[in-house]
Formats: sequence, structure tokens, C-alpha cells
Amino acid sequence: MKTLIKSLAIAGLAAGAVTATTVPVAAQVQGNIGTVNVARAILGTTALGNAYQQVETTYAAQITQLRTLGEQRQTVLKAIDTNSDNEINDAELQAAEGTQNYTTMQSLDSQITQLTNQIDAGRIFAIEQIYAQYPTALQEVVTANQVQMIVTPDTILYAPPEADLTAKVVASLNTKVPQVGIVPPANWQPTRRGVALFQEIQQTLVTAQMLRARQQAAQQQQQPQGNQQAPQGR
Repeated sequence: MKTLIKSLAIAGLAAGAVTATTVPVAAQVQGNIGTVNVARAILGTTALGNAYQQVETTYAAQITQLRTLGEQRQTVLKAIDTNSDNEINDAELQAAEGTQNYTTMQSLDSQITQLTNQIDAGRIFAIEQIYAQYPTALQEVVTANQVQMIVTPDTILYAPPEADLTAKVVASLNTKVPQVGIVPPANWQPTRRGVALFQEIQQTLVTAQMLRARQQAAQQQQQPQGNQQAPQGR
């Protein structure tokens, strides 16, 4: 019996220790908790929208050349694709080595990479200028909404819609960064964070474009059915 009482006493002390350590932690996270998607916040700014449009104009010659090189590359790939399955396998690639088509493909790939990097540099440069003001914009939103903690949306299982502060961060960024440049200075090099944000933004844009294409396809499929006349009864 004494052993049992002693064990219960130890268990009680342990439980008290756990309570003592967890209560302060819980108290620290009490209050408003918000979520912000950094890439979506930058993508939603007017400055980035205008910057992407400016890239289409400023780098119009490069974009046109890039499309031409892409078409030329497709022609070379068709010549290398000996079984005409629209894929280049290892055997076809090895067979093409040392040929004029292979040399041409390497040259085209090099030119395409250079042009793509030049165009993307303008976009990343714009993103980094906006991101430079992100901490200040976030702090402004946090203070105005009395938020105690900010988490990324992919780290939580549930949050009410009003917990998403991304739109408020966008509004703050719009006032702090009304416009940005798209021509990087000499010797400028993109940061890892800038490249990562660019890739995430590009993926978001591609996904949105795919969704729009699916919606348009679905609407086109529904139109013939809606235009069909109801059968006339005798």
C-alpha cells in the first residue's frame, strides 16, 4: 500500500509539472492568429501586375525570338524522333549524337536558356523589390489587427476565412510599392528567395490558366446541349 501511495504521489507531481510547463505556453499563443501566403500577396499587388505587362513590352523582341527558336527546336526534335512517338528516348538521343541535328539542338537550347534567363530576370527583379517591403507591410497588418501569431496556410488544418490576412498585406504593399522596375542593374544576381517566390508565382499562374481552360472547355461542351430544341410532341 505504501508503494502504491508513493507511486500515486510521484504521478501527481509529474502531472503538476506538465501543467506548470504547458499553461504558460498556451498563454503565449492566446489571441488573434492569422495566415498569409507570401507568394499570393506579391502576386496580388498592382506593381507586379504592371511589371509583368511591362516585361511583355520591354522584352518583346526576346519573346518573339524565343518563340521562333522554340519552333526551330521542335523541327529538329521531329528529325531526331525516328519512331515518331513525339518523345525522345535514350536510344534516339545517343543515335543523334555527333549529327548536325544534335549540334543544332544544343545551340538552340543554349540560346533559349539565355533568352529565358534574361526575361525571367526582369520578373524576379520586380518580385524582389516588392518582397523587400513585405516585412514592413506584414508588421503593419499585424499591428492593426492585433495579431499574436502568423502562420503559413499549409501549416494549419483549419482556419476561418477571416484569419487570412493576405488581402490586407496586398493592400499595404500597394501603398508602399506602387511600381517597380523590370530592368536589373549591371552585375545584379537574383537571390534564392526571389527565385523561389518567382517559381511559386509562376506555378500559381499556370494552375490558374489550366483551371480557366477547363472551365472554358466545360462551357463549350454545355453550349450545344443548351441550344438543342426540345422535341415537339405530336
